[in-house]
Amino acid sequence: MQQTPALLIFFAALFTNNILLSNFLGMCHWLACTRSMLSAFGLGVAITVVTGITTILNYVMYHFVLIPLHLEYLTFLIFIAVIAAFVQLAEMVIERFSSKLYYSLGVFLPLMVVNCTIMGAALFMVTRNYTFGQTVGWGFGAGGGWMLSAVLLAAMRKKAGYSNPPVIFKGAGLVMIIAGFMALTFMGFNGMVAIE
Repeated sequence: MQQTPALLIFFAALFTNNILLSNFLGMCHWLACTRSMLSAFGLGVAITVVTGITTILNYVMYHFVLIPLHLEYLTFLIFIAVIAAFVQLAEMVIERFSSKLYYSLGVFLPLMVVNCTIMGAALFMVTRNYTFGQTVGWGFGAGGGWMLSAVLLAAMRKKAGYSNPPVIFKGAGLVMIIAGFMALTFMGFNGMVAIE
């Protein structure tokens, strides 16, 4: 079987296999932090960097530590420890260089440790048996797909704020309708390429 190129996996993770809109992972952060473009973009960048780098680190841990030592049963524990350590580092960097973003994200920044997008990307890397190059493409593509979805939702929520929808659609109802249409739109890309 021919290996899927890493660049193709990257673009598929952005569009056809968007981890948020096709697997519905990371919805709580997505719905809560898209009230403003700054927080959506800031958290999107943070999730992209954390997802990309922790997926690479988890690849190394899995293939060069857990498998040789026959400790595959510790996969979840090790992956969570790697994600938690890197999220703490990312939180310190964001607080140091952008205090406005740090305070606008609030509790959702440390909660990235339990963001299922990050853990899901690492687990998909294992179950799909990706090579190192494919893992890099998948990790940054999954995070980038989350960021793309978050920025699009924030833009649509801002635009919807200028409209006057019926009372029944105001607030969470309108956001869920927008989210549904976004998921349908991204499903339109499914015929282009599928990754497994």
